[in-house]
Amino acid sequence: MKEVFVYVEGPSDQLGMRELLSGIIEIAARKGNKIDFYPLGGKEALLKKGPKKAINILRNRPNSWVFLLPDLYPRNKPFSHENYQDLKGELDKQFTEEIQRKNCDEQIGKRFLVHCFKYDFESLLLASENILLQRLGKSKFSCKWKVPVEDQDHNNPPKRIVEVLFRDANMKYKDTADAPWILNRSNYRDLMIKCPQNFKPFIEDLFSILELESL
Repeated sequence: MKEVFVYVEGPSDQLGMRELLSGIIEIAARKGNKIDFYPLGGKEALLKKGPKKAINILRNRPNSWVFLLPDLYPRNKPFSHENYQDLKGELDKQFTEEIQRKNCDEQIGKRFLVHCFKYDFESLLLASENILLQRLGKSKFSCKWKVPVEDQDHNNPPKRIVEVLFRDANMKYKDTADAPWILNRSNYRDLMIKCPQNFKPFIEDLFSILELESL
């Protein structure tokens, strides 16, 4: 049995990803494998606790893999980083230092993977245009954003745009309700095409571990 632990920032990420990847989770379970998403209380907590938590899992569970899947936004919190390469480099460094400190087998590093949402989790919602419009009860959006959405930036991350869209529709964005609703109706394959920079590589690594072909 393979166990895949994916650590995310908060409950909305957990609930949304469970809905989006429910088919993958179910097929993995039928093959005797398990994948689930676990919130760690925000970006700072995830980046500080993630590497140590990963090591404790990996050294005690030989058939386990651990993903860290934070938002890229905001930058430089809790350490200096502007892009995914910076983020991954620092987390890999922390992981390696912790392995050495605990005198663990360095081979467990092969089962530790760092990805991110660019610039945040709500990029998946903006990439689900038609379903987002359904949630808003609108026929067109009140503002525009960059396409592909992963080309947004730290000054105007996807979540801020989503908040504006909901406000313009006389609604308030509630991430733990709206994100799962939208992603339950979305197709992860479409989102891989629309978010090729960071979301697609995460799914590809997940499929590789679980030995799944594209569904």
